[in-house]
Amino acid sequence: MSDAQVDQFQRDGAVCVRGIFDADQLAQIRRVVDDMLANPGPYGQTASRPGQPEFFEDFCNWRRYPELLEVVAAAGLAQLCGRLMGSPQVRLYHDHVLVKQPGAQQPTPWHQDQPFYNVEGRQNISAWIPVDPVTRATTLEFVAGSHDGTWYLPTTFLDKQAKWFPDGSLQPVPPIDDERDRHRILGWALEPGDVVLFHMLTLHAAAGNSQTIPRRVLSLRFLGADATHAPRPWTTSPPFPGLDDELAAGAAMDHPLFPLLWAAG
Repeated sequence: MSDAQVDQFQRDGAVCVRGIFDADQLAQIRRVVDDMLANPGPYGQTASRPGQPEFFEDFCNWRRYPELLEVVAAAGLAQLCGRLMGSPQVRLYHDHVLVKQPGAQQPTPWHQDQPFYNVEGRQNISAWIPVDPVTRATTLEFVAGSHDGTWYLPTTFLDKQAKWFPDGSLQPVPPIDDERDRHRILGWALEPGDVVLFHMLTLHAAAGNSQTIPRRVLSLRFLGADATHAPRPWTTSPPFPGLDDELAAGAAMDHPLFPLLWAAG
């Protein structure tokens, strides 16, 4: 991790780091992702329309697959994220598997991650870890600098319903695709082992999978030392049932649901 990459993350809200995971670690991640496809957890869901090639998602399975945390530790990913965030500690917030089968044309619309969550704070990172090659046309894209602190209204991906913050309470997501020339759009073709790291407020989107192979991705969400619990009057995505009774509003995210992965010596 170079100083230039740290500066890029702070400036743009997204950075690509090549070759973080080796072949054995990738094989472990693939086994977990494929097993999750065959045996979804309680939050497993299909995000594509009926009759179309599948876009599958699943959340919060690290307890079913503790090897995920072993792989993260072996690769040094949490420590790397701590440096990018400028945080002396890193916790796992949740894991998220996303699989777009060949021909799955359901796009992932422009959105931020943090408004879907029950977390406040600036020290956070989403790690996007593909286990298949990803072309520039099918990769995740980012609006550079959009992590400036503005929160945009989160809506459902298929029908654009405001199920979280009430309509009108936050700005709508700008029509990025209609005004791409007004923004600096970042995106990288990726090989297995590469990781894209981005702030949870960075606007991002992805096209459908036009490749002839699946686009299997493990996404890990990390929290730094300034993250605090923000109970919501609605069900967050993913949900953490019962957490409001165990963790006070404004408290640090020090809870067994969010294991500490790294702390500075």
